[in-house]
Amino acid sequence: MSKEFSLQAEARSEQGKGASRRLRRENKVPAVIYGAGTPAQSISLKHNELIRNLQDEAFYSQLISVNFGDRKEIAILRALQRHPAKPIILHADLQRIKDDEVIEVHIPLHFMNEEGSVGVKVSGGTVSRILNEVLVACLPKNIPEYIEVDMLNVDKGQIIHLSDLKLPEGVSLPELALGNDHNQAVAAIH
Repeated sequence: MSKEFSLQAEARSEQGKGASRRLRRENKVPAVIYGAGTPAQSISLKHNELIRNLQDEAFYSQLISVNFGDRKEIAILRALQRHPAKPIILHADLQRIKDDEVIEVHIPLHFMNEEGSVGVKVSGGTVSRILNEVLVACLPKNIPEYIEVDMLNVDKGQIIHLSDLKLPEGVSLPELALGNDHNQAVAAIH
C-alpha cells in the first residue's frame, strides 16, 4: 500500500430524493458508510475532492481515511453511482474496515513486457488480455496497489492463469480456493 487517500465528510440527518438534490446543488455527494459492526451512517462528501481522488486507479481498492472533523474512520470504496451523461457522482458507498479482519478487494492487473515477449517479438503473435482485475483476499495492511503480470517469457499459444500470478505476501485469490475449475485465464498470446 503506497498511497494514502482521505476524504472530508459531514454527517447528515436529512435523507431522500429532495435532500440528495439539495446536497448536489451545494457541490456535495450523498454517501453512506457502513460495516465493522457499527450502524450505517449517512454522510456527505465534497464532490470535487471525490472526483480528484477518483482519477487515481488505486483509489478504487485502497484504504481511505474518512475524516469527520475530530474523528476519523478507515474505509474502502465499495460502490459508486455516476450520472449517465454528466461527469457527476450521484452517490457513494464506503465500507468501514477492521485491521484484523480479512477483506476481499478487486485489484487491477498491470501487464508488463508485452511488446518484448517471446510470443510477440519472435513468433509474431498478439497479446490478448482476458482479465483486467482480480479479486484478492487479505488483511487491510497487505492490500496491493496492483498486481504485475510479466509477459516476457510467454510464447505464442501459451496462457497465463490465475495460479501463475505472483502475489505479494499475505495476499490470496479466493477463486483458487474453489478448486482447479476456477483457475481462470488472465492473458494469452495468439
